[in-house]
Amino acid sequence: MDLSSPGTVKSIREKYGLQLSKSLGQNFITDRNILEKIIEGACVEDGDMVIEIGPGIGVLTAELAERAAFVTAVEIDGRLIPILKETLSEYDNIRIINQDILKTDLGQIIEESRQAGRFTGKVHIIGNLPYYITTPIIMKLLEEQVPADSITVMMQKEVADRIKSAPGSRTYGAISVAVQYFCRVTKVTDVPKEAFVPRPKVESTVLNLEPLDAKAIELKDEKVFMRCIKAGFAQRRKTLLNSLASAGGMDKDKVKRILAAAGIDPGRRAETLTVEEFGRIANETADE
Repeated sequence: MDLSSPGTVKSIREKYGLQLSKSLGQNFITDRNILEKIIEGACVEDGDMVIEIGPGIGVLTAELAERAAFVTAVEIDGRLIPILKETLSEYDNIRIINQDILKTDLGQIIEESRQAGRFTGKVHIIGNLPYYITTPIIMKLLEEQVPADSITVMMQKEVADRIKSAPGSRTYGAISVAVQYFCRVTKVTDVPKEAFVPRPKVESTVLNLEPLDAKAIELKDEKVFMRCIKAGFAQRRKTLLNSLASAGGMDKDKVKRILAAAGIDPGRRAETLTVEEFGRIANETADE
């Protein structure tokens, strides 16, 4: 069964009477070239484990099962579970979990699979993320420090552009700083609307996030770091002094002390700061 064929997708939908959910971002890849690029971008090899977020009808899942030692597919939509059991029936190295990824303990899943001897290599997280919860999913994976060697995810191109933006860019924002603190960000490929059934209204991009062994700065408190980032970008046109004071809930004299200690000009704007500079502000804030 060629799951990447538009005809196969159509027949499966008709057989099960499947009405696709826009809210869950159910658009299935039908371009084998894109599937190959995702797998190659993640560097999946024999002996590895893959956790796939949102397998849909199993198009990418089947390809991953051919390369990896074990695949755990986490699907929130219960209607897709019987379909996945049918489309992936020939594979004995796939586990399907009907669960919300935001409520799933991925660290426990990985440890249980390693202890059971299901894989001996690296761990990769791969997924076509629902556009409306792309950021919460990525931040969950990073903040919980899920023990994965790579995170390769497809998302709306606009979001991907923000994540990989450099300081000074108009698309550089809080998500850029947060992700780049945790990871090295690499673009894998752009994905046109024509690569999906049904076609989404926007273009997509696949990014590879590789967790950093050595971060730009050691933080005293990651929560304070996240608060400083959000406050800094809450009102982009304001200076750091004003944005940290108003959105950060601190009086200006305190903000001035913090910025002076961090060696940051209070007249700068958040979009000009590097990850390391935000880290210095956070560490000085934590000491106040």
